[in-house]
Amino acid sequence: MLKKLTHKTSLLALGSGTVLVAVVGLVGLSPKIIERVENWRQTSQLAEQENLDYPSIVLKLVNLSPEDRKEQLEAIAASETPSLDRSRARYILASELIQNYEGGPALRLLEGLEEEYPTLAPYILLKQGRGYELTNENERAQEAWLKLIETYPQDPVVAEALYFLGKYDPQYWEQAIAQFPQHPRTWDIIQQRLKENPKQPQLMLLLVKHNIFAPEINEVRDRLVKDYSQQLTPEDWEAIGNGYWEIGQYENAAKAYYKAPRTPVNLYRYGRGLHINGKKAQAKQAYQQLLREFPDAPETGMGIMRLVSLSESREALGYLDYAINKFPQQAPDALLKKAEILDQLGSKTSASKARQQLLDQYGSSETAAEYRWKVAKSYGDKGEFVKAWEWAQPITIKASDTNVAPKAAYWIGKWAQKLNRPQDARDAFLHTLGRHPQSYYAWRAAVQLGWKVGDFNNVRYYAPTVMLPDSRPVLPSGSKAFKELYRLGLDDQAWTLFQAEVANPWQLSVDEQFALGLFKQKQQQYLEGINLVWNLKNRETPQEQAQWQLLRNKPEYWQALFPFPYNDLIETWSQQRTLNPLLVSSLIRQESRFEKEIRSPVGATGLMQVMPATGQWISDKANIPKYSLTDPNDNINMGTWYLDYTHKEYGNNSLLAVASYNAGPGNVSQWIKRFGLSDPDAFVEKIPFKETRGYVEAVFGNYWNYLRIYNPEVANKMSSLPQQ
Repeated sequence: MLKKLTHKTSLLALGSGTVLVAVVGLVGLSPKIIERVENWRQTSQLAEQENLDYPSIVLKLVNLSPEDRKEQLEAIAASETPSLDRSRARYILASELIQNYEGGPALRLLEGLEEEYPTLAPYILLKQGRGYELTNENERAQEAWLKLIETYPQDPVVAEALYFLGKYDPQYWEQAIAQFPQHPRTWDIIQQRLKENPKQPQLMLLLVKHNIFAPEINEVRDRLVKDYSQQLTPEDWEAIGNGYWEIGQYENAAKAYYKAPRTPVNLYRYGRGLHINGKKAQAKQAYQQLLREFPDAPETGMGIMRLVSLSESREALGYLDYAINKFPQQAPDALLKKAEILDQLGSKTSASKARQQLLDQYGSSETAAEYRWKVAKSYGDKGEFVKAWEWAQPITIKASDTNVAPKAAYWIGKWAQKLNRPQDARDAFLHTLGRHPQSYYAWRAAVQLGWKVGDFNNVRYYAPTVMLPDSRPVLPSGSKAFKELYRLGLDDQAWTLFQAEVANPWQLSVDEQFALGLFKQKQQQYLEGINLVWNLKNRETPQEQAQWQLLRNKPEYWQALFPFPYNDLIETWSQQRTLNPLLVSSLIRQESRFEKEIRSPVGATGLMQVMPATGQWISDKANIPKYSLTDPNDNINMGTWYLDYTHKEYGNNSLLAVASYNAGPGNVSQWIKRFGLSDPDAFVEKIPFKETRGYVEAVFGNYWNYLRIYNPEVANKMSSLPQQ
């Protein structure tokens, strides 16, 4: 053991390492040496402050409420030693004080902070100006904002300074509109101008082109179309069409795209908008025009497949042959569709050749994998396990990235068990876990391998340890200031800067879309947020796919797909009902994507999608006289009561309980009589309702992902698996 040093030490951090200098005191040293040591110390501290990845106590306080973290932040902010954490603490506290209209205390925290905290220096100047304004020192406020504009003229935060200055001199608002049309503060200025004089179509167009994030912008689009259609250019119509398309108003989008510049995207969307709204003849003409004018465009490949659905069989075959020869991305679907039509026309030999061409030339495609699995499953259902294995095996080799690959790999293991080949079965289960770790079938494979992860018959009682992240990740997109604001939990400021920095809101990069998904979740728009992250897998270009693959190797990607809203309420009611809280979170994720006020077309309401009649029944049974299905506490209370009820109805078998939650107890009882429960995997495959079959796999797939992401024991076992 090292002995404790008896003299004082000073550890000076340098860029390439550390130097330990033993100092008894500076008394007796020459002034030059003292000055040199002091400069060395300050340089070291500034170097530390520029490293935003330096270990931070403040970042671990971000997830706490302002009240719970205030005392610790104030202690850090009061330190006499400059540090990155001290700067962070002071900025967070000052931001909260200004939000509460306490300018004086905020100014004391912000004094000189721009020198110590260069990453957020423009924001500190902005806050200083606001602090002065709150203390009625308006001249000093304007001086601070003008200093910001002079020092950082191109920084997006200048738009916020111009906004505040415009309250004293309107010319600054004109500057903001001209220089920063993409900034949310400029949008506020434009909205104010439109309130004063609504008849300003050029200002309305700025909102339509730059502000795609606000739902009220649709009213502006409608006004432009109604009142100023004669003044709009083709480019204006394109922006209007894009806006309608993004919010799913496809008929309005089609009308706008008809007047937009003739591009493959615009023409395809014009036809698709007509198609969705049942105008089949006009849609067919639009697709045919797309084919004539842009025969090589990727959108034409999609248009041709739409044409097939609008054409008679023999005409459709001509379009399919064109797609097969011209568009490799559509060729697999075209070949399978061609085989189906040829079968209908009685050309069995030609149909067989089309399917074989699909397998030979596009064996790695989703379409070929689905076809292979259909054949493999038919052999497996007949007990011909060797043939089933032979048909499924190529999926795991040639098409391992397809959606059906995890199922094929797992069932190869099941068939190997039936053929009394335990080592092959084990290899197949390990392959499923290692190659498809995020899948429902990875959980089933873990169960087969004897892992303690809960099975259908005992998972309700399993209480896994959950370790949540103690700080926010560094986002992959945006400026240094944006990333810092997000990590500090200053979401309003980070969100404003995110919108200002996005170069093209109609074509977000992979990293930008991921960041947008996180922000939507912070804004409690979990459905949109999760879907934004999930849909990244659909990016088409090789570069985008590569970016997505990099992103999905990071823990924050999976944490964004499987978040933990309402965790305290879920824990409370799960414990009361003796339910696995991860199973409850998994069911909520599938039912509502954590949207507390969502309603289904049939009336199911809230987080756990309780039907009003079921809610009344639960109310009587559980003695809950007053409740609201849109209140998270009430909904989780009633939903967990019902999930406990379905478990008790089926001997605490979670497979049957979850299936019953979706399809009702009557249907599940019939399925048990028809299919038996000797093999739960086979039972799931035989569920006749496609929705319920997918629901069961989704809920338990969610459960597995929550487990592998947040449970240390399972995470460690997963990391020790051999690379596939």
